Amino acid sequence: MANNTTMLNRKSHWPNDVGIIAMEVYFPAQYVDQRDLEVSDGVSTGKYTIGLGQSKMGFCTDREDINSLCLTVVQRLMERNQLSYNTIGRLEVGTETIIDKSKSVKTVLMQLFKKSGNSDLEGVDTLNACFGGTSALFNSINWIESSSWDGRYAMVVTGDIAVYAKGNARPTGGGGALAMLIGENAPLIFERGHRGIHMEHVYDFFKPNLESEYPVVDGKLSVQCYLGALDKCYKCYSDKVKKSCLKEAISLDHFDFMCFHTPYCKLVQKSVARLIFNDFLQDLNPDTNDGSRYAGLSEYRGVNLEDTFHNKDIEKACMKCSKEQFETKTKSSLLIANNVGNMYTPSLYGGLASVLASTSLADLVNKRIGLFSYGSGLAAAMFSIKVTSDASDGSKLYTLKTSLDDLQDRLNNRTCVSAEEFTTLMDHRERTHHLCNYTPEGSINDLCPGTYYLSQVDHMHRRQYQRKPLVDFEQIPSPLNDEAILASPPAKKPVRNHIKNAMLETDNQIAIK
Repeated sequence: MANNTTMLNRKSHWPNDVGIIAMEVYFPAQYVDQRDLEVSDGVSTGKYTIGLGQSKMGFCTDREDINSLCLTVVQRLMERNQLSYNTIGRLEVGTETIIDKSKSVKTVLMQLFKKSGNSDLEGVDTLNACFGGTSALFNSINWIESSSWDGRYAMVVTGDIAVYAKGNARPTGGGGALAMLIGENAPLIFERGHRGIHMEHVYDFFKPNLESEYPVVDGKLSVQCYLGALDKCYKCYSDKVKKSCLKEAISLDHFDFMCFHTPYCKLVQKSVARLIFNDFLQDLNPDTNDGSRYAGLSEYRGVNLEDTFHNKDIEKACMKCSKEQFETKTKSSLLIANNVGNMYTPSLYGGLASVLASTSLADLVNKRIGLFSYGSGLAAAMFSIKVTSDASDGSKLYTLKTSLDDLQDRLNNRTCVSAEEFTTLMDHRERTHHLCNYTPEGSINDLCPGTYYLSQVDHMHRRQYQRKPLVDFEQIPSPLNDEAILASPPAKKPVRNHIKNAMLETDNQIAIK
C-alpha cells in the first residue's frame, strides 16, 4: 500500500489505468426452469424460453434480502482475494431494492469492517432503478481520479432482488449481487472520457407502492425507452470518441465485445440489431463500402430512427443482418442472465463477468469491451473498457479471469425448484417481506457455504443475519494483499486452498443487526 507521502506526490496527475481489479458474483442457490413456468402458467411453449430468451430464473426465499446478498458478495470478494478491510477507502452500493427508507445498505456492510477498525469509508447508497450500480461505479472512478483519493481501493457493490406479481412480467425476474474492486494499474481499464449519457423523465417502470416489492411496468413503453436511450447514448459516445481520438464516426466494429443491461436476453439481441441499424443510417455509402454488411436493409434508407421502435419488419431485418455480430460480440455475455434472470443493478456487470468467464485469456488481451447501462425513469450510459496486454500466469488479468472460471459450475450446482413450489414461495415472500417480529421460515440447507441469511426481524424492524459455515469453500489467493496492492510481482500460479474452520474477519455464527 502506498504511503501518504506518495499519494500527495501523485495528486498532480491522474493515476494510471484506473479500472476493475477484482470481481465477485453471487446469485441465489435455487432456480425455477422457464419451461416449467410455461407449463404452469398455461402459455404457449417457447414464450419464455424463445420469446424472452430465458432458460432459468434464480430467486430468493424469505431467508435472503438485499442486505444479506451484499454481505455475502463483499465478504466473498475480500476472502478470495485475501484482502484486509483496511485496504478499502470508498464503498458505494447501487441498488433499487429498498427495505428501509432511511438506513443505507452500506451502513449494514460496515459491520464487516468493524474488526479492522476501518470506519474511514466514503460513499453510501445510490438509487435510480437498474442504473444505481453504474452511478456508484462512476462515482468511484471519479474519487480515485480526484484530490480526495488516499491511495486505497474503491469497492462498488451492486445488488437487487427482482420480483414481479403473477402475470407476464414474472418470468423476467431474478436476483443477485456483484462486487467490483476499483483501483489503478487495473487489468480492465476504463477509457477516460469515452462515456455517453442520456437522462429523461418517463414512467416506464417504477415502484410507487412502498409496501410492495412489485413494480408498476408499462412494458411497451419500457422497451421503447430502452432502445431510445441506446440510440442516444451510442451517438453521444460516438461523438465524444470521434472528437477525442478519431477522425471518422465509429461503428459496432469499434468494440470487440458488447455488453448490455439485460432485462431479458432477447432484448439484448434486439439491441445489437439496433446498433447495426444506427450504423446503417449513419453510413453515407453502405453499399459502396461493403455490399453484404447491411444486407436486407437498403429499403429502409432515410427512415426516421425514432419512428422504428415497434416496426417488426425493420427489427426482423436488422436481427438477421446482425446475427454474426451478436454471436461474436455479445452472446457470451448472456451466461448469467440466461440462467439467473434480471439482477437489476448487477445485470450489466454480470454480463461483463460472463464474457471474462467464457473467453480465453488470449482472446481477451487488448480487447475493447463496450457497455450499455439502463435504468428506468430514466438514466442510461454507454462507456468502454480496454483489457490490459499482460495475460501472463499470475498477472492481474490472469487472476481476475481465474476467479470467475467457476461460474458455470456454480450455475450447474444450484437446486431446481418446481413452478408450483416457486409460486408458493413467492406468495409467502409477498405476505411476509415487510413484517416485523418475524422469523424467516425458508430452508438454509441449499444455501451455498459462506452465504449470509436473514435470521430474525425484531419488533422494531431491526434485522439480524447469520452466515452459513464455510465447508469445502475454495479460496483463490491473488497478489493483492496489504503489502503489495500496487506493485509486488505475483506468484506464477494462483493456489487453491480449502478453508474449513475459519474465516478472515468474521465468525461463522456472528449476528449482524
